[in-house]
Amino acid sequence: MKDILDLHTHTIFSGHAYSTLTENVKAAAERGLVLYGCADHSLGMRGILSPWYFSNFGRIPRELYGVRILMGAEFNILDEEGNIDFEPDKFSRLDYGIAGFHIPCYRCADADRNTETYIKVMQNPRVNIIAHPDDGRYPVDYERLVAAAKRYHKLLELNNSSLRPGGHRKDARENALSMLELCRKYQTPVILGSDAHFWTEVGDHERALALLAEISFPEELVVNFDEKRIFEFI
Repeated sequence: MKDILDLHTHTIFSGHAYSTLTENVKAAAERGLVLYGCADHSLGMRGILSPWYFSNFGRIPRELYGVRILMGAEFNILDEEGNIDFEPDKFSRLDYGIAGFHIPCYRCADADRNTETYIKVMQNPRVNIIAHPDDGRYPVDYERLVAAAKRYHKLLELNNSSLRPGGHRKDARENALSMLELCRKYQTPVILGSDAHFWTEVGDHERALALLAEISFPEELVVNFDEKRIFEFI
């Protein structure tokens, strides 16, 4: 089946990415994607360019180069209560939300507390996707995480960037394998995300796809292969 979407990408707005929205969408078209999603970091991340950014999404065309465009945000989880760094009056501007742990915004706890935090975040209706839960710098109980994602109808991300050789996320491959086997057990769907910070990475899920093939992961549990399926979750 063909991989047709990427909802985890960043532009220069995030402060540590290097391409524009137009460059990213053009790259998505060249890679043959049907659906492109921009999920720049929310306001708690250092380097964010302007708090007005999320207010003006209505000016953005929702199709370019034959690619449908969705505008979301990657929320930063702030604390063990599951609070995120986004202004409530701007939620209506978003097509979807991703939430994840990031070093500048969240102090790592033990696996039990990190897992409880994720579960609280999943209960937020504005969060649709849990970003890079493979990051071993934030240990979690994957059985509880996967079961909760199934219960709250959230997508767990298989992050292609995490699987880069020498990447900064600890034990990402081993953690991703553990998560995927439990997703198979619980029939919990996953989404592949590039986590692109430069246009050449948009839609690049090569390492993630190789990992799925290695364990013969069920295609029906991967939303990237069906444009309609993703809209069951966002």
